[in-house]
Amino acid sequence: MSALVAVVRAIEGLNEAVGRAVSWLMVLMVLTTFLVAVLRYGFSVGWVGLQESYVWMHGIIFMCAAGYTFLHEGHVRIDLIYRPASARTKAWINIFGTLFLLWPTLTVIWTVALPYVLLSWQRLETSREAGGLPGLYLWKTSMLIFVALVALQGLALVLRSILVLRGRAEWGAKPEDGQIGA
Repeated sequence: MSALVAVVRAIEGLNEAVGRAVSWLMVLMVLTTFLVAVLRYGFSVGWVGLQESYVWMHGIIFMCAAGYTFLHEGHVRIDLIYRPASARTKAWINIFGTLFLLWPTLTVIWTVALPYVLLSWQRLETSREAGGLPGLYLWKTSMLIFVALVALQGLALVLRSILVLRGRAEWGAKPEDGQIGA
């Protein structure tokens, strides 16, 4: 039982750390977007690389913080059935949803994205725009990071659900305010 708890805490700790770190990109993205607007409309100056940078930051935030959002139950869920359900019923719904909906979807995303990312790495792909950013392959890798972090968070959810089904009801509650584990 303690092994399950340790794995859950490790996965949730990872997604918590990644989510908090990536959230700082939001500040940088807003400042960059503001700078682009001021330079463009105030001084008639613009750089493609600077404009691309906030698009890339947005993609990284979205992809790399998905596990964090999942950890904090920020994704869409059909609450009509889930919210009023007992802890045991929620645990079964979580297990079923992860095994038969989440992981198969992530498998398809991984299968489609992997050759795309590998080809980008082989070519050391850069932006197609003149003056664009180098390292497009790094940005595309965020698709694989997305799959890995969300799949791991799905595993943590399954393990939490198993703990609930084994009588550890406190593991059914969602983590609040950065409190990882019960």
